This record gives sequence, C-alpha cells and structure tokens, in this order.
Amino acid sequence: MDTAIARKRAALAPHSPEALAKTYRKIMWRVVPFLLLCYIVSYLDRVNLSFAKLQFMQDLGFTEAAYGLGGGLFYLTYVLFEVPSNLYLQRLGARATLMRIMILWGVITVLMSLIRTPMHLYIARSLLGAAEAGFFPGVVLYLTYWFPSAYRARIMSIFLMGIPVSGLIGGPLAGWIMHDLSGLHGLRGWQLLLIYEGMPAIMLGVAAYFFLTNSVSEATWLSTNEKGMVAHDLQIEKMSAAEPERVPLRVLFRDPRLYAAVFVYFAITCATVAMSLWVPTLIKSFAIGDLRTIGWLSAVPYLAAAIGLWGIGRHSDLKLERRYHVAVSLIVSAAGFILLGAVGQHVGWTIALLALSATGLYGAIPVFWAIPTTYLSRSSAAGGIALISSLGCLGGFMSTAIIGWVKSLTGSLNIAMGAVGILMIIAAVALLIVFPARLEPDDQ
Repeated sequence: MDTAIARKRAALAPHSPEALAKTYRKIMWRVVPFLLLCYIVSYLDRVNLSFAKLQFMQDLGFTEAAYGLGGGLFYLTYVLFEVPSNLYLQRLGARATLMRIMILWGVITVLMSLIRTPMHLYIARSLLGAAEAGFFPGVVLYLTYWFPSAYRARIMSIFLMGIPVSGLIGGPLAGWIMHDLSGLHGLRGWQLLLIYEGMPAIMLGVAAYFFLTNSVSEATWLSTNEKGMVAHDLQIEKMSAAEPERVPLRVLFRDPRLYAAVFVYFAITCATVAMSLWVPTLIKSFAIGDLRTIGWLSAVPYLAAAIGLWGIGRHSDLKLERRYHVAVSLIVSAAGFILLGAVGQHVGWTIALLALSATGLYGAIPVFWAIPTTYLSRSSAAGGIALISSLGCLGGFMSTAIIGWVKSLTGSLNIAMGAVGILMIIAAVALLIVFPARLEPDDQ
C-alpha cells in the first residue's frame, strides 16, 4: 500500500503512516485474494454457457433465439434482486450472505447440466441471476468496512481483474473439459463443464463462512492496536464527510446527465455480454471443430482486456481526464465490432479485431465509474450510481436476446456485433455532449 496516502491520513490520527500502511497491506493480503478468487469463479459460472452452447445446441435442438433469451434472463433477475441482496448483507453480515450467494449459484450451475428444454434453460438462468445478484455490490460494500476511500480505487482495480483472468483461464479450461473428458460418467462434455465449474463455487461458499470476517472488530487476525488504527481511520473519514442531502427521486430524474450515464453503461453492458456469450460461437463459425482450439483462441481477447484494464485506467489517472478516455476507448472497441463483417472468414483478423474491441471496452469500464461521482451533484451521487448500475445492466438482457434473434433471422453473427458497435459509438458521442468539459471540476 502507498505510504504517502497513509501519511496524509495519519496527520489526523495518532498513528504513524508506516503502521497504517502495514496494517492495510495485511488486510489486503487477507481479504482481497480470496474475494478475487470468488469473482473469477463467479464470472466463469456466468459465461460458461457460451462454451456449453457449442454442444448442447445440437444435443437439445435449441435455436439461437432460445439461447439468446436464456442468456439474457440472467441479467433481468440480476437487476431485480441486486438491491434486496445488499440489504440482507447489511442485516445478516458478509459471511452468511456471501456463503448463501455462492452456494446457491454453484448448485444452480451444477443443476443446469440437467436441462432438456428451452424452458429449463430460462428457469435456470433466471434463478442463477437472482442467486448471484448480490455478489458484486456486496463485495463493494464489504470493502468499505475495511478500507477508507483513498485505498478503494486500487483495491477495486485488483478485484475487477477477475473478469479478464476468468476469460484467460475459462476458454482453455472449457475446451479441455468438453473435449478430453466428454463421456466420463456417461455425461456429455457440456454437462461435465457445468458440474465441474459449479462445484468450486459451492466449496468457496462454505469456505467464505469460516475465512471471512464481518467487521474489523471481529478480526482475530488483527491485533488490538491494528483494529484501533483502522477503526479510527474509518471514523475520521465518516466524520469528515458531509452528510449528503436527501434528494427526491423526481429531482434526480430531471438530471439529463443521469440518463446519459445510464445509456453509456447500457452500451458497455451490451458489448461485454456480446463478448462473453458469443465469441466462442463466432470462432466456431470458421469451421473450427476442436473445442480446445476454440478455448485457446477465445482467451486471446481477454489477455488484451487485462492490458486495457490496467493501461487505460492508469493513463487516465496520470492525465486526470475521464471523458475522452472513455469515449475514445468505446469508439476503438466499436470499430473492432463493426469491422468483423469486413474480414470475412479470416480467423487471424477476427481474433485481432476482438482483441482490439476487448482492449477498449474493458479499459473504459473503471474509468467510466469515475464520471458519475465527478459530475453528478454530491446530493444525487449515491442514488444516481445505484440507478446507473441497475438500469445499465438491462443491456445484458437486451444484448443477448437481440443478438440471438438477429442471428436466427439473418444467419450472421457479424451483423449483430456490428449493431452493438454502432450503439457504442452513439454512447461515446452522447457522453461527450452531455458531459461537456466546462463541467469538469478543476480538482478532478
């Protein structure tokens, strides 16, 4: 951890900056790696359907539209249960809540190996979205119990690396399970994939109850002095923060910047879901039958995503600029989606364009979240961010449903991907118009 940050906070506290930095390093190494592992498993279970699809579509006779609807229903119930799940975390504590979330989503993932009809898929994906809904916002809330705001950005960057890491290992792992283990226990490869990738969530859920600690005061692995330092640090931040004014929803809904931010995040979600649920299908369309090859090729865009996530966010912090970093990143990503139709059946160019899209797309996500807190008024930021997250996630439902419908109607996945790219360009332009530079604070 940065001792410079600790030094500033220590000026208000009776503790040395070195002691504070050492304590937060200790907490980070205890809490963050476990949560990162859980998030990697979470994302694996969320998108393994895209690989299972390569086999069960033929086995079960599903249409692309049925798959698209099934994939999208996850995000619909995810949005509906996101807030209630977080309220339960505050009431019951992180250990019990995260245990419940992970065990439920693991069991549902395993049971998905039994699906036989489109309705089974719809029900399973809806239940999976409801089960997993509270995980990400719950972790964000949980981290505030341990780290003051000065540390949270870097902690969140580490946590968000779970997305590209899961993509890097998920493709090759899925290809190996579905190709090399198919027939084991009399089950098809896609069934084994869902079972084997659902079981770690169950085990991690049980482990969470014994490994995680609800609060600093309950942490037996911290000394009394360390607990006092952290509690005092968090209390200073709480006391120094101005109490936000309660703003009626009707006032919040009059702010056009709220709608622009929702639209931009909607477009981002459409693109991330298109990337996670349809890339294996796109690669298979090149007459690549070896599932292991599909798995390795699908991992390449996520390697680029990890570079974008780190590089673009770091450059944005160095330049203290957000608008153009997000807008340009989205336009570059959109160009990759749109140009897919121009390269035809060339595998190399297709993977290169997907990597380009992933670099811009995932690089834009952490920078985007700096915009609402910067531009929305202090009084409307809390409610605005919640609305942006919930309404923007509806893009996940719309994206999979529309792409599946277009694929069934036209037989071309490139047309649907191109439509997502156009949506991203419109979102980038809207961002620059509705959030003009003159509104940018001098101390951003």
